[in-house]
Amino acid sequence: MQTATPVQKKVTRPRADALRNRERIVTAAREMFTEFGPDVPLDEIARRAGVGNATVYRNFPDREALVREVVCSVMDRTAEAAHQALAETGDAFEALERFVHAAADERISALCPMISSAFDQHHPDLVAARERVEQLIEEVMERAQKAGQLRPDVAVGDVMLAVAQLSRPPAGVGCMSLDRFVHRHLQLFLDGLRAPARSVLPGVASTMEDLRSPA
Repeated sequence: MQTATPVQKKVTRPRADALRNRERIVTAAREMFTEFGPDVPLDEIARRAGVGNATVYRNFPDREALVREVVCSVMDRTAEAAHQALAETGDAFEALERFVHAAADERISALCPMISSAFDQHHPDLVAARERVEQLIEEVMERAQKAGQLRPDVAVGDVMLAVAQLSRPPAGVGCMSLDRFVHRHLQLFLDGLRAPARSVLPGVASTMEDLRSPA
């Protein structure tokens, strides 16, 4: 009796043009969410991306799915900036600098607050992306502290809070008009993180758990 040979099913891979369209949608959505907020019409996002409405809905069945994808992609890209710097130079403080400036370029301070009570903050994709970026930055900061580059009295929460505050425009000021100042102010902050410290910080270092917990 012969045993039948299992039939190997061909794995269907997304076409290159389909992947490009998805990336164009995410890029357009990131830009428009930053400019106009999370309620911008999906039709307008499709128009900016240069695709049809059906293409948007084929990739993202609802607004929540698109917002989630944008936020996850931003967190992944900022983490990759730090990872690449660490791999290229081995310099942990340079990796931290790249992360901070990349986070500002990606508008992370404008996008992350979109995951509010209206959306599922505990979606597995969001949790995984958040954990990846936080673990990487924690590792980078620990390495910089052990190398004597980073003052010892700061933690991940301090960095994330400062990035959010320094890259968010003040009330009445547009995001785009802030661009010419934000990297200057972030670099001032980064210089203040270098060891040896010039002053004693009040309070204690803040963790991400501190930032998430209610007052």
